[in-house]
Amino acid sequence: MTEEKTLSHLDAEGHARMVDVGKKPLSSRVARASGCVRMHQETLLAIVDGELPKGDVLAVARIAGIQAAKQTAQLIPLCHPLPISGVELTLDADEALPGIQISASVKVTGQTGVEMEALTAVSVAALTLYDMCKAIDREMVIERIQLEEKAGGVRGDWQRHDHS
Repeated sequence: MTEEKTLSHLDAEGHARMVDVGKKPLSSRVARASGCVRMHQETLLAIVDGELPKGDVLAVARIAGIQAAKQTAQLIPLCHPLPISGVELTLDADEALPGIQISASVKVTGQTGVEMEALTAVSVAALTLYDMCKAIDREMVIERIQLEEKAGGVRGDWQRHDHS
């Protein structure tokens, strides 16, 4: 395996470890992830029209995603706690799915990236949508949670090319 392809969370004996990033320079880093929640058309209309008894589903899911990004180190065992400087979460109705498209962008000036924070924000926003709508649609499907791009750090910028 090349250096870039090694698993940094394993030591020489194959045991899990938290990577020491202490000697890495501070740099501005950004990551963006996406995903979606596919649902019945009626469920999407109820969300858009604000007809669910639990309230503004999209606002609650947005807040949940932002909170999740800030708590990623508590949820993912080997992630570093980071001083996140910004989280933007968008949830857009998509009648073609039908469902909700979710995108999260997370920023930090730090010694490690925020890919996991962006992925966690999307995941928890999707789970929150599911939780708030499950009473009317248990057939919802959470799909395609993936990193779209990242910028900054030693390895530089990366962008997804296969949007399949």
